[in-house]
Amino acid sequence: MHETDVIVIGGGTGGYSTALRAAALGLGVVLVERDLVGGTCLHRGCVPSKAMLHAAELVDGIAEARERWGVKATLESVDWSALTATRDDIVSRNHRGVEGRLSHAGVRVVRGSATLTGPRAIRIVGGDGAGTAWRARRGVVLATGSRPRTLPGLEPDGVRVVTSDDALFAPGLPGSVLVLGGGAIGVEYASLHRSLGAEVTLLEAADRLLPLEDADVGRHLARGLKKRGIDVLTGARLDEAHPYDGGVRVVVRTARGEARTLETERLLVAVGRAPVTDGLGLAAAGLATDARGFVAPADWSRLETAVPGVHVVGDLLPPPSPGLAHASFAEGLLVAETLAGLAPRPVDYAAVPRVTYSSPQTASVGLTEAAARELGHPVRAVTMPLTATAKGMVHGQGGMVKVVAEAAEAAGQGSGGRVLGVHLVGPHVSEMIAESQLVVGWDAEAADVAQHVHPHPTLSEAVGEVMLALAGRGLHQP
Repeated sequence: MHETDVIVIGGGTGGYSTALRAAALGLGVVLVERDLVGGTCLHRGCVPSKAMLHAAELVDGIAEARERWGVKATLESVDWSALTATRDDIVSRNHRGVEGRLSHAGVRVVRGSATLTGPRAIRIVGGDGAGTAWRARRGVVLATGSRPRTLPGLEPDGVRVVTSDDALFAPGLPGSVLVLGGGAIGVEYASLHRSLGAEVTLLEAADRLLPLEDADVGRHLARGLKKRGIDVLTGARLDEAHPYDGGVRVVVRTARGEARTLETERLLVAVGRAPVTDGLGLAAAGLATDARGFVAPADWSRLETAVPGVHVVGDLLPPPSPGLAHASFAEGLLVAETLAGLAPRPVDYAAVPRVTYSSPQTASVGLTEAAARELGHPVRAVTMPLTATAKGMVHGQGGMVKVVAEAAEAAGQGSGGRVLGVHLVGPHVSEMIAESQLVVGWDAEAADVAQHVHPHPTLSEAVGEVMLALAGRGLHQP
């Protein structure tokens, strides 16, 4: 039985951030990973998909240059092998960077699958650590991540029916694709395939895209995607899917109850992700999953389970953890500092930004208007189209800024109450949301934010304009 201070099971964003911070605080750390450090985000999700979306943005730029600006540019073709080679190089360099950082920090990375044999003990199966057993003096951190959810009777084959994990690596570019699921992942892949020339149908069972976001976000996003030629079907479901040699034949039930038969080369299933706990041996440590498969903490301020010394980070956590890589980094820091005997602040999930990297992009932080009202806040919401700004007109992609704030009278202020949520749709809004993260996280009031001058002409000045309107000082926005 080997001993160390901290054992981390899983080397994704939550796991390796825990390991790095714990090692920096002087703790001995063993990180057990059965695949590649970096996890889904680095190898199958965030990084490769955003690399591909950047390539898609370049393709869109050629069309805009020709059709809108008189630049006589044409797209000859997309060299799929060259595109994927660049993507893979970016992933590889990031992977080497993470491995190097772990090595430099003194984290011992053990290859294999870890099974709990007690609250703070594991046995390793497979890999170079096969047959070894470890005990943690301070604690064990569960960070085994998630896998794509599928639907009963719809088995992915990696070619005709694919999940978000293998969509980027399926052979070639399809001429048509039906994306099942209008959450962030489904929207991003629908946008990507459309930019690269595919005919795209996007199917969402809820009454709007991004159903967890503000209703105005879903409305503006759908408008932007439809403008690009994507067939957006909300309030619809998949009744049947029949793969054959040339593609997939599907029957879709529309919001009006009509049955539509569609032919598509590829069916991309993006209906969410499920936590991975199989083979983890939770029962041996006195743990169990909840009804949805998550491992819920008993103490959210420490992300510690009901079993002392066993902590959880990343996609194993239920809401309010959003299952996002940047939230996992924050959770890893929290748990590492807790195990080192510090007293870190809990993760403020309300101030974690949420971004969809489609074209147009969406970015949000804080409460939706509906959620704010449900919680009893007296609300004032102001929306401004990006095309009301000069830079928004330059980009020509539409979009909006919406700020949800406490009504000034209820906040006890002369004007401009506390900002509860900020919601953006449009070009580059993923780079604009950081300001609003601080505004929401610091409980700033719209009147205070309105005192700060935004540069002109920029897209970000639309945020400043809405804050001015909330403070009763609107210029271009009443």
